[in-house]
Amino acid sequence: MAGSVFGTIFQISTWGESHGKGVGVTVDGCPAGIPLSETDIQQWLDRRKPGQSKFTTQRKESDRAEILSGVFEGKTTGTPIAILVRNTDQRSRDYKEIASYYRPGHADYTFDQKYGFRDYRGGGRSSGRETIGRVAGGAVAMQFLKVLGIDLFAYAKEIGGIKADPEKFSREVIMENAVFMPDMDAAAKAQVFLEQCMKEQDSAGGIIECVIRHVPAGLGDPVFEKLDAKLAAAVFSIGAVKGFEVGDGFAVARARGSENNDSFCKNNKKKTNHAGGILGGISDGSDIVFRAAIKPTPSISAVQETVNRDGEEISISIKGRHDPVIVPRAVVVVEAMAALTIADALLMGMGSRVDAVKEVYFR
Repeated sequence: MAGSVFGTIFQISTWGESHGKGVGVTVDGCPAGIPLSETDIQQWLDRRKPGQSKFTTQRKESDRAEILSGVFEGKTTGTPIAILVRNTDQRSRDYKEIASYYRPGHADYTFDQKYGFRDYRGGGRSSGRETIGRVAGGAVAMQFLKVLGIDLFAYAKEIGGIKADPEKFSREVIMENAVFMPDMDAAAKAQVFLEQCMKEQDSAGGIIECVIRHVPAGLGDPVFEKLDAKLAAAVFSIGAVKGFEVGDGFAVARARGSENNDSFCKNNKKKTNHAGGILGGISDGSDIVFRAAIKPTPSISAVQETVNRDGEEISISIKGRHDPVIVPRAVVVVEAMAALTIADALLMGMGSRVDAVKEVYFR
């Protein structure tokens, strides 16, 4: 299957299926000398693994990371880093009947049209479990960014129309509630809303916001390799994402130039950041801020109308263990894809100026 590789220099290749023996990633192009252990990766995987709250699928997986190559004496060697996570709690029987029909909101129909065959057990490569490889690769990228002093974090800005209040923003509380919101009052309301969705055998969507701090100016290219375009491609590659915006995003369509332009001041700092840290496709040194719209979980127990593989109309109720909302577990996936994009952009940009080449090879 084409399309399982992301990045140009700092590159990942994910592999595996939801109900296969395991899933994982190969990270290539990571510089040598970066501190890395299975514990560093595990703390990221623990944030996306199932069964953490009543708002996630109750599939019981430890999601233990095993580093198979590319690390020696606690540091990266500059060679490919292979990371494996074994599947241990597959219940393929829950999915047997969906082999004969197409689930609304899923890739069943499109997979059949493309390949004439599909792995119906939990969605195969279209399953959310594929994101394990992304998160493991993103953990490696984060270790790289950490060495450089770059700070990156994401959170649920909105769930089911319930928005976090910017006046109550607290980074510390993001990890202290089941929905990863930076506002405890909004988190409590969102959880009540999700409980109602569960009672009605339904699901909800939301918005994830990501902030990247201390990124130097000059990352990205001015035409097809714009940094915001690369971030959009990275985030849109996550299965549940249906929208993306940088800075003020769609709100700029309602603004005037005098309102939207960010004025520069002393030391090339900006007074505002409507652009979200990217101008002309190149980072400007301000915080990079973007948002991703996450659709409601398509697997719901409520009765839905669809067709079988013979084109006959049928009614279905999807069985199995599913998240009533994808947003909380997708927060770390968005972080991972952002980290991979910035890591790759840093390495890509090193050849932009001759003085940088001299600094590396002729100092």
